[in-house]
Amino acid sequence: MLKIKSFTFNPFQENTFVVYDEYGNAAIIDPGCFDPGEKRELLDFITENKLKPTLLMNTHCHIDHVLGNAWVKRTFGIPFLIHEKESSVLKSVEVYAPNYGFHGYEGCEADQFLEEGQEIKIGEDTLKVLFVPGHSPGHVVFYHENSGQCIAGDTVFRGSIGRTDLPGGDHELLLNKIKGVLFSLPEETILYPGHGPKTTLAFEKSNNPFVGKNAIY
Repeated sequence: MLKIKSFTFNPFQENTFVVYDEYGNAAIIDPGCFDPGEKRELLDFITENKLKPTLLMNTHCHIDHVLGNAWVKRTFGIPFLIHEKESSVLKSVEVYAPNYGFHGYEGCEADQFLEEGQEIKIGEDTLKVLFVPGHSPGHVVFYHENSGQCIAGDTVFRGSIGRTDLPGGDHELLLNKIKGVLFSLPEETILYPGHGPKTTLAFEKSNNPFVGKNAIY
């Protein structure tokens, strides 16, 4: 069964994930590590657990989720995958990163593009790519059916949803995609959001004030 290790990095308190199997095959998702201490924390975990990263992926390409992309790609020599609609979002980070205090941010280009419904292999396990735009134009999530776990990025948080007031955001689209795509998964699915604690689909269906059964927004 795939295991998921989360780290909380950078001033945005972003969740970075390492997804790995019992044989050490691993993927790194949304590396928000920027300062040397954060990079060391991620590297130490991978080294101590004898993991072999084979893929780098972003759920989406806002600044807090991509700060460590170039370092991860270079350190492990692995391909970098995003949805094609995130290309311009990723490129824009190079322009505005200094405004947020991230001087020395290093950009990098994707090697491959993710597609809706695509199956990503980690060893013998499979992550399915689900397309859930709205927070950003090419936002995807990664679903592991066998373990009932989903890397949800900034689609749904515990008791909230991703903001939609940034360029490329679409509030109604996000609500519709959450209800139509994420809510079609089994209720026991565990969601690992891009910020904050993990949650479950059942909890969000019942309690989320934006998309739950008693939504008030």
